[in-house]
Amino acid sequence: MAAPSISISILGRDYQIACPPEEEESLRKSARYLDQQMEQMRSRSASLGYEKIAVLAALNITHDMLKLSHEANNSETASLRDIKQLEKKIDTALKSALQIEI
Repeated sequence: MAAPSISISILGRDYQIACPPEEEESLRKSARYLDQQMEQMRSRSASLGYEKIAVLAALNITHDMLKLSHEANNSETASLRDIKQLEKKIDTALKSALQIEI
């Protein structure tokens, strides 16, 4: 059975997109975000065609996504490093405590 379709509007053009009901809100948010990005591209240069606006908006969105992904990976790496340092401190403290008991 095919997913029901919803209507979205991007840069004044309407599109029917198949979408499961549980993903509808997410798709609508994505469409609004894309529409905003494309509007920004169009406002910078009214002479750009629809296709070029779409490609530039997609490029900007992809750049932002990759930048955020890189930052998240760096943050995760830093967190793992901090956890390892804490584990070493805990091990050292436990060893010291065991030596005192003996």
